[in-house]
Amino acid sequence: MIVMKFGGTSVEDAASVKRVAEIVRARIDQKPLVVVSAMGKTTRKLLESAEASASGDTRTTLAAIASLKTRHLSEARRLVKSNAGRLVFEQIEAYFEELKKLLEGLAILGEVPPRGLDKILAYGELLSSSIVAGALTEAGISARLMDSRELIKTDDRFGSASPLFALTNKTVDEAITPVIEKNEVPLVQGFIGSTREGATTTLGFEGSDYTATIIGAALNAADIQIWKDVSGLMTADPNVCDAARTVKICSYREAADLTFFGAKVLHPKAIHPAAERNIPVHIYNSRQPDATGTSIAATAPRSSTPIKSIAYKRPVTIISIRPDSSEGAASAGPTNDFFRTILLSLNRKRITPLITTLSSSSIAVALDARTTSESAERDLVEDLRRFATVETERGRAIISLVGEELPADRQLAGRVFTAIGNIEIRSILQGSSPLTLSFVVSETDVEKVIARLHDVIFKKPDPKIFE
Repeated sequence: MIVMKFGGTSVEDAASVKRVAEIVRARIDQKPLVVVSAMGKTTRKLLESAEASASGDTRTTLAAIASLKTRHLSEARRLVKSNAGRLVFEQIEAYFEELKKLLEGLAILGEVPPRGLDKILAYGELLSSSIVAGALTEAGISARLMDSRELIKTDDRFGSASPLFALTNKTVDEAITPVIEKNEVPLVQGFIGSTREGATTTLGFEGSDYTATIIGAALNAADIQIWKDVSGLMTADPNVCDAARTVKICSYREAADLTFFGAKVLHPKAIHPAAERNIPVHIYNSRQPDATGTSIAATAPRSSTPIKSIAYKRPVTIISIRPDSSEGAASAGPTNDFFRTILLSLNRKRITPLITTLSSSSIAVALDARTTSESAERDLVEDLRRFATVETERGRAIISLVGEELPADRQLAGRVFTAIGNIEIRSILQGSSPLTLSFVVSETDVEKVIARLHDVIFKKPDPKIFE
């Protein structure tokens, strides 16, 4: 069997969902399981509605929910015509009634607790999966809609929950295997799960990719396919580099590093379940289903091009931490105990740094400013200042070069810095992976730096690897 995940842009409207139905139909003999995201931009609107409701802005909340309801009902009507599809419309109406009550509760509470937000955000996937299930049935595909909250069991870290794999593997196998054996197509929601006690949780940004690999690993799938609106992993973000090419094949390790350092093709954790079971992952374009796409496997062929792709994160905050001098004497530099104290502080604030580097005199911590709130960053700095001297640099970006053969190219660093030219590099960061070379620049220089690096690194791309 195979797992097929379709992202938000792949199910954003009726025309897109019809393409999904045809893609699934073409692979019906491979016994597909389908995972779907919320329709494009739905999650963002649900978040805005929750925040508006908590702040007392009832007008904005009602307008946003009315718009979402109209959109979902309109697309469903274009897809589901038969009387058998009436259940879809009843389900949509019921979901919006539930949403209304939850948002009214936030207005009374005056805040958006993480647990409540996860429950609200889950409706994006619940709505889209109901519509896609109706569309598949309308297209003559025997689909069985299932609830991921009964399948993916997680801890209670709302907003970015981690799966309880032993329990999840058991629930997935027991619930889904009989459906597949009946030659039905299981359809589940990405992004969402639940605690042991049944509280709804979410897996974080792009969590539907993670759902696909979790389920694929639990069922020991033959292939996990991630269908998006891009033709696979690219040599750079095509939104910042027009010359970006498709990477036809890369390793699990390369894909994991690229997603961690900013490549937006996969959830950062999505590779690991597939890699543990040695299941290939393919990234395809739902708008161009015949395009080559990207194959991710345990190993990739050796290449004359040492770098697979250039990733970036912005904005990034760099926090430099130096031990306080004792009784006016010069500090001897960071010790293991000092480093452990910093890690404990990060853990208390539930902050995961992008990179932590140690020099002879200080420790630098790079934080993703998009996922670390200003208040969390401020609290961390205050905590660190109890025992250290702390300096903060905001408005930075980390650019990362990733490739299995990077360590063997001794001239790479020279070519890189020559290409960057007069653009200031704030620091060079070496993380835990030997596959990655990262450096810090101003966030306003990202486009220029990536364009220059791409021209040099991919001037003569290896045709075995790049298209």
